Amino acid sequence: MARILITDDDAHMLRVLAMWLGRNGHQVVEASNGKMATKILQNESVDMIVSDINMPEMNGVELAQWLRREQGLNTPMILLSSRCDQIQIAEKLGPLGISIHPKPFSPSRLMAQIEVALANRPDGNDPQASSSALAEAAPRAEGTR
Repeated sequence: MARILITDDDAHMLRVLAMWLGRNGHQVVEASNGKMATKILQNESVDMIVSDINMPEMNGVELAQWLRREQGLNTPMILLSSRCDQIQIAEKLGPLGISIHPKPFSPSRLMAQIEVALANRPDGNDPQASSSALAEAAPRAEGTR
């Protein structure tokens, strides 16, 4: 069981993600925007982060940059996006070990990507370990929206 922070300003999306993660045996921590996620991450450790990109106050890209550059944390992270510029975002965040997953998404496909990311952490247990497999596990969202 992993502890996973999910961040999305859409309450329905939070419920859906929490339900699927719970069904797969994970503990869920929820945040409605990136700024709230940073407050959680300053006080709690998580094994992985799944976040929307488009959110008020602090978007998912800003959250990823804060996590890597300002905090120096290598927690595996997947960003969810329905944006048409997913490839450009993936190229920008790829060196940081951040994956992009398209919206709408297949819950089983997202869960598989999450499991791969968790399994491929360098020691398999360190909540702040980086996962080079994230970039490989994320399907390229070419031609999506």
